[in-house]
Amino acid sequence: MRASRSRHLIPLMLVLLMAVAACTNPGGETADDSDAADESQDVAADTEEPQDLDEAASETEATDEATAAPTDEEDAGDGTQQVLRAASDDVETCTYDGEPIDLTEVTVGFSQSEAENNPFRIAETASIQDEASELGIDLIATNANTDLATQVADIQDMLAQGVEVLIVAPLNSQGLEPALDQAAEQGVPVITIDRQLESEPCEDYVTFIGSDFLEQGERAAEQMLEATGGEATVAILLGAPGNLVTTNRTDGFVNAVEGDEAVEIVAQQTGEFTREGGQQVTAQLIQANPDIDFIYAENDEMALGALQALRDAGRTPGEDIQIVSIDGTQEAVQAVVDGAIYAVVESNPRFGPLAFQVAQDYLNGEEIPSELLIEDAIYTRDNAEADLGNAY
Repeated sequence: MRASRSRHLIPLMLVLLMAVAACTNPGGETADDSDAADESQDVAADTEEPQDLDEAASETEATDEATAAPTDEEDAGDGTQQVLRAASDDVETCTYDGEPIDLTEVTVGFSQSEAENNPFRIAETASIQDEASELGIDLIATNANTDLATQVADIQDMLAQGVEVLIVAPLNSQGLEPALDQAAEQGVPVITIDRQLESEPCEDYVTFIGSDFLEQGERAAEQMLEATGGEATVAILLGAPGNLVTTNRTDGFVNAVEGDEAVEIVAQQTGEFTREGGQQVTAQLIQANPDIDFIYAENDEMALGALQALRDAGRTPGEDIQIVSIDGTQEAVQAVVDGAIYAVVESNPRFGPLAFQVAQDYLNGEEIPSELLIEDAIYTRDNAEADLGNAY
């Protein structure tokens, strides 16, 4: 991969992009997918002509204020569009040192790791495909169906077909090295989304775009303390092993309650991020630990499976046992409205606009931070009904 490393603040063009996104529809009204795509197209058009850096320097103070991270009470963009946090000044940056490339003149590959059989993957793939169509980009999309060897083969096959840019949603944090090595040999930049790799940024991939998974766990713990009055017997439904999403969502939650004698974590068991897994594990856990009064599910699908298991066992979700989960799917947020789930921490899957903008900025020679974190909302019983339209 033709890239160089440095440590600087986030490039001005990207900062301005965030400012535009953060200010779009500040009233928080829900936009449909076509509106979001149109807004992204407008942003891309606005940034085609580089702004003079000396002239733009006078706008820095206002821009920094516009891109300050929103609080839980503030809207992030239009409620559906991803909004980046401002990057810190010690984040490593990667710079493309080849000739500029226009994404509309090459073929881009997208490697999805899991089948589109849950709302997150459906929304993620649709966002990539819709944005490519909106921008007029030739896209090849593959799906590994939760098989690591297949994802490696998919990426290698796309490289053989001549893709010049790759967007990858990794299945695991490790194991893609053969495909990444081949991409590097061919000088093909890799943008990763959703799950972070344990590989070398600027060498194996350019950047990771995604949520702060550690913070998601911490926010889930805060909701747990609120739901239970600070005293709880907790079971954790772990996500799939082998990726940093599961690790960080677990660590964030556990670290937040460490040393709190009123909170006891009695079980941690994987439900593999599936509804079936969540249902089966919950049925086992409440039988072995009947005193459990709180379940932390590391995604909505497992939480929805847990709801079914609890009802089958004669328990009443939302009354004698509380649940907090992470994702932001329509069904889970509706369960918050109905009182069955206490809260849902959002993990926004709409990566299309940001992924293509970041890729184009990189190919234009901009310095790109190796980690780009997005702001996620939270659905509680106070706002879930009003914000249901933002769920996916």
